[in-house]
Amino acid sequence: MPPSLHVGPYTVIALADGAGPFFSSRSEAFPDATAEQWAAADRLDPAALAPDGRWWLQFRAFAIRGDQGVTLVDAGIGPADGPAAAWAPVPGALPASLAAAGIDPSEVDTVVLTHLHTDHVGWAVVGGEQARPFFPNAEYLLQQAELDAIEEVNPQLRSRVIDPLRTADQLRLLDGETSLRSGERVLATPGHTPGHQSVLVASRRELVAVTGDLLVHAIQLLHPELAYAHETNPEQARASREHVLRRLDADTLHLATPHLTEPFITR
Repeated sequence: MPPSLHVGPYTVIALADGAGPFFSSRSEAFPDATAEQWAAADRLDPAALAPDGRWWLQFRAFAIRGDQGVTLVDAGIGPADGPAAAWAPVPGALPASLAAAGIDPSEVDTVVLTHLHTDHVGWAVVGGEQARPFFPNAEYLLQQAELDAIEEVNPQLRSRVIDPLRTADQLRLLDGETSLRSGERVLATPGHTPGHQSVLVASRRELVAVTGDLLVHAIQLLHPELAYAHETNPEQARASREHVLRRLDADTLHLATPHLTEPFITR
């Protein structure tokens, strides 16, 4: 059974899809980080530093199982012919991870795409020329602002992901914070991309934030002010990060992250 976290009536399940090195050096990814900041981050997440000095990152999605159904947050790196194949360690293992968690793709009723980067949408649509949604009964949720910026974020995904979802009538566009029918909340967290979104799962004063790329490395957990080279708006990304990390409406905050070594971090 994959790692999981229980919060009230919800079970948040970490679904591994792959692991591998980043395509550029750590110093290029975080050009303003100091040696002291790197040392602290490496103590917090030592497995993110590969023996050859490269950034070693995980690629994962999360399933949220509740009384009202199953929500999937992000869709991983995808199959061997997926859009992330140019740089990510495809084929991904998400189907096997779902099976290990006892989840059939047909059981997923909601897929939240945090943003349109290839390592987060890989299993959303499969089949090449006979493209079809991998989750046949799911409503796929994306911020309108992300679709509006698709030419800036990743234009290839219009034909590979967006058009097939629209053809299947499975795409729903959101405008900011939205409550889901199963009780979770989608929170607009722009900056990494213009329409980036995260998912919040709450029970009383306990909160899980499924972050997407709100933070991508432990160094941003320790130093939220640090910009990541692939943020479209670093100041906006910093504000979104701090808004989630400093939430005052929770006594316990769990972070469910796609790229850190440990899927769950409690603050």
